[in-house]
Amino acid sequence: MTLFRNFGWVEGIFAGLFLIAYGMYLIKIIRISRLLNTPYSTVFIKLALRSVIVLLLFISILGPTFGDARREIKSVGKDIMFCVDLSKSMDAFDVQPTRLEKIKFEIKKIVAAFNSDRLGIIIFSSEAFMQCPLTYDQNALNLFIETMNTGLVPSSGTDFGPPIKMALSKLEDEETPSNQQKSKVIVLISDGEDFGDETDEIARQVEDQDIRLFTLGVGTESGSQISTPRGGFKTDQQGNTVVSKLNPASLKNLASKTDGQYFEINESRNDVNKLINAINKIEGQVRDTRLVDVSSNRYFYFLLAALLLLVLDILISVRTVRI
Repeated sequence: MTLFRNFGWVEGIFAGLFLIAYGMYLIKIIRISRLLNTPYSTVFIKLALRSVIVLLLFISILGPTFGDARREIKSVGKDIMFCVDLSKSMDAFDVQPTRLEKIKFEIKKIVAAFNSDRLGIIIFSSEAFMQCPLTYDQNALNLFIETMNTGLVPSSGTDFGPPIKMALSKLEDEETPSNQQKSKVIVLISDGEDFGDETDEIARQVEDQDIRLFTLGVGTESGSQISTPRGGFKTDQQGNTVVSKLNPASLKNLASKTDGQYFEINESRNDVNKLINAINKIEGQVRDTRLVDVSSNRYFYFLLAALLLLVLDILISVRTVRI
């Protein structure tokens, strides 16, 4: 048997008070019996009974645990890969402070919501690059999220194909049973139209592998200008100021083809909590199963014994001084 708590100063105070009070009572009984020249040995019967009651109460308070048992513990989790668009349009400020800064803040919130799952980050524009492989390390993830900027990738349009293809290759695990592929998730975050030619074919691969794909659009349909590092605004070849607008059609189409869902962040709408709830509904994959030894708190046995003895103490009267 082991105790959940150690015998502390609180228990020591109550034990001391019991000994002092009962000691004073014994002194009084012994003194009276000697004055009357009568036996007083029966007083120790009650002392023994009440000492056992107090001892049982202390043991129940300290939380006795015993009884060996083996229990199966399963480690369950999901693999979530974020594909984040870092094309220059993500510097637009129709979503404050900018689309990219808003996304970085929201991804950190998602990371915190799935602290027992593996998460990774792929950045892309027309090409895709691995920013952070699948990991449980939230500190590393947040560091990679914080360093994301539009200067990390070539600024030559947006193509959804390469990041999804890379995500599929990183999520692929030959040891994973086919019925557990649903525990793998891709979250594609972008603001623009897809200019790639292979997206439809890759979307069919996502569906064939039974991997869930969610899309998150950021921006507004009215759009905004795109600031440049030199303080001005981006212009086209004719010198006209470029206005970047959210084009959700491609994102919605991709989500519908892969049996996923489309979510959006704009000036009046934020679906990140809905996205978290949607991912939460996905059943996790069993990663590890272990048998551990467990024991239960059996305080009620000692408490019940103390209560029974207390009732016995009340029902049985013993003469402490015989005359």
